[in-house]
Amino acid sequence: MSAFISGLVRFRRGAWELLASLLIAVGVIMLMQPLVLWAYTYSFIVTLTGTVMFIVVSHFPE
Repeated sequence: MSAFISGLVRFRRGAWELLASLLIAVGVIMLMQPLVLWAYTYSFIVTLTGTVMFIVVSHFPE
């Protein structure tokens, strides 16, 4: 866990890509669930944020 946090602090690609991928996955889950309207409402924004974050993070050093 400390390697993950130090990767985030040092702006390393691996940890930030994992975080962006999790954000995309959460956005897709929010989009597919039928129960909570606010989750469905913000699902596109969460997925878009994760996608843009993944594009930016792919330029970080390894």
